[in-house]
Amino acid sequence: MILDGNNPHGGDVYRQPVRLDFSANVNPCGAPKAVRDAARAAASELAIYPDPRCGALREALAERLGVDTGEIVCGNGASELIFQFCAALRPKKALLPVPCFSDYEAALRAAGCEPEFFLLFREEGFRVPARLLDAITPETELLLLASPNNPTGRCVSPDLLRQLLTRCRETGTWLFLDECFFELTDAERADTLLGELREQDRVFLLRAFTKAWGMAGLRLGYGVCRNRAFLERLCALSQAWNVSGPAQAAGLAALKCPEWPERARDLISREKPLLKRELEALGLKVLPGDANYLFFSGPPELGARLAERGVLIRDCGNYRGLSAGDYRVAVRTRRENRELIEAMREVLHA
Repeated sequence: MILDGNNPHGGDVYRQPVRLDFSANVNPCGAPKAVRDAARAAASELAIYPDPRCGALREALAERLGVDTGEIVCGNGASELIFQFCAALRPKKALLPVPCFSDYEAALRAAGCEPEFFLLFREEGFRVPARLLDAITPETELLLLASPNNPTGRCVSPDLLRQLLTRCRETGTWLFLDECFFELTDAERADTLLGELREQDRVFLLRAFTKAWGMAGLRLGYGVCRNRAFLERLCALSQAWNVSGPAQAAGLAALKCPEWPERARDLISREKPLLKRELEALGLKVLPGDANYLFFSGPPELGARLAERGVLIRDCGNYRGLSAGDYRVAVRTRRENRELIEAMREVLHA
């Protein structure tokens, strides 16, 4: 919870009038009806405690992913699991490529770790480079990585991802891989280490229902790891009943709608190239991306002036490794994307 001060994340529609929110990278189709119905039905039983083990949900996830139920942990959103993971591991030395999601650094510091930053260069398109391999040493207890990365939207190449996995195994380093945008990633760029887990006991994969099934308000994430002793230690740090009944019911319903993320990917594959061209036509420098959002650079005052018109985009100036004038926008529907471009045109030509 944020008591006061600025919200370090997107989606803050509570302190200003917002008619278009492009700051949160959620499925542009929203949540499927089955998910909304399941959450509504579960809300009629609010007097009943939720299952503290998320048993039915973990079983359904295990069947979908082809892993054992005991290798899955559920949390109150992916962010809770990030903090729990760092608190359970308590690394002395962690390697963090930046720019990246701010909760990684926050979770490490909360666990008493001063992270070592590995800078991704703007002139290289913020891609994760092969030189990261040399930065991983036997003293590196943890490498935190996201594919695709937030906010740049760049995936780690499949070859490099497996080289990093091999290097981490050689050095005894834990690899924490955030795949929360995996289901909404461009099909030709999407890659996962899920199939590699069977032989790895120091890999933790993070995913969430938040983005792919449009469930940000319910908070539901999960992690996959074959190291059950570590998962027991992680779960011991969690409060009981951390995943609500409506969230568990919605997750079960979402797994019965496997086509929903595919529907969103189809929409995104059509709209993202058009949105990128329109942004570039406005004179903005747009980074090629693999996710359901676009990273670009423009005037430092752009975000604030759009907010005055009720249009919210993600100002990335507070990301480590970025600066004022760096922004991220979600890819949404044709109508919404056109409204965004029109608002930008008004601001930039004013």
